[in-house]
Amino acid sequence: AVQTPAAMASRQAPLCGLAPCCLWLLGVVLLMDASARPANHSSARERAGNREENEILPPDHLNGVKLEMDGHLNKDFHQEVFLGKDMDDFEEDAEPRKSRRKLMVIFSKVDLNTDRRISAKEMQNWIMQKTAEHFQEAVAESRAHFRAVDPDGDGHVSWDEYKVKFLATKGHNEREVAEKIKNKWDLNIDEETQEVLENLKDRWYQADNPPPDLLLTESEFLSFLHPEHSRGMLRFMVKEIIRDLDQDGDKKLSLSEFISLPVGTVENQQGQDVDDGWVRDRKREFEELIDANHDGIVTMAELEDYMDPMNEFSALNEAKQMIAIADENQNHYLEPEEVLKYSEFFTGSKLVDYARSVHEEF
Repeated sequence: AVQTPAAMASRQAPLCGLAPCCLWLLGVVLLMDASARPANHSSARERAGNREENEILPPDHLNGVKLEMDGHLNKDFHQEVFLGKDMDDFEEDAEPRKSRRKLMVIFSKVDLNTDRRISAKEMQNWIMQKTAEHFQEAVAESRAHFRAVDPDGDGHVSWDEYKVKFLATKGHNEREVAEKIKNKWDLNIDEETQEVLENLKDRWYQADNPPPDLLLTESEFLSFLHPEHSRGMLRFMVKEIIRDLDQDGDKKLSLSEFISLPVGTVENQQGQDVDDGWVRDRKREFEELIDANHDGIVTMAELEDYMDPMNEFSALNEAKQMIAIADENQNHYLEPEEVLKYSEFFTGSKLVDYARSVHEEF
């Protein structure tokens, strides 16, 4: 069930003892690991450090949305829709015993009928609840950013006002930029920044509801930053992703097109393993979740339904897939032992000694 815009809107060990040669070797290994990673393969937690610098930019990563803006899979999706605001409680350096207890508290909340197992329907309801939390966070964040780019506080932001603030984040003098724009003088910006501005202006036009005036209200600005809150903007994002991946120009995606997104050529075996895993993940996502009628082709409508974070049918499919990942006894339910054993999938952290502690902690 696709929701309307109104419904959607509501809803390392110390190194000091190592010899210099060991440090040099460690540096080489780290460089190899970095070069082996496909483009945009970093997690949302790693990308969060860049958020403040680009706070008025539409984010590449949207919490609770399956694909990144550039078409890559959201590697943190399952953790985002299982943990919600509790993601930060499961860092790698967290105390395992406390993390296990927190995980079992979440298990109890998902398990509505308290039968000590999670059904697909219970997981679906939980996914929808956590997604709604991400929506609320996005609304609060967008409201703060809107105030930052609405200097006169009139409740509307013009494209020129936004452009001034955007270029200021790129190191330009805000007063000088404003004066140049006012007098229609050359801004002297580099080619890359100009291209970004042109893409942003396209998004600005799309977010500007009829009658178009190039002035965004607070709700329109929310759609600009977070297209998942608007059917029109969600459709625009899907069109952009298909445009970037569609090789034969039919405005649809075949499996080969979906898995052939450049991931960076690497020479070593570790990098090849990463690339192989990336392709395997995309193939599974295409076949099991995106291609709804399993005809080998993904249409714009199918991708839009898949991308819609408040699509209940997609949430149910996600719930079934999440259960299947950890359902070792194949009874189509998740039990405490299974959630603890597969904690890395649900939380991003591997919680050791799950079998010995499960009865103690649940």
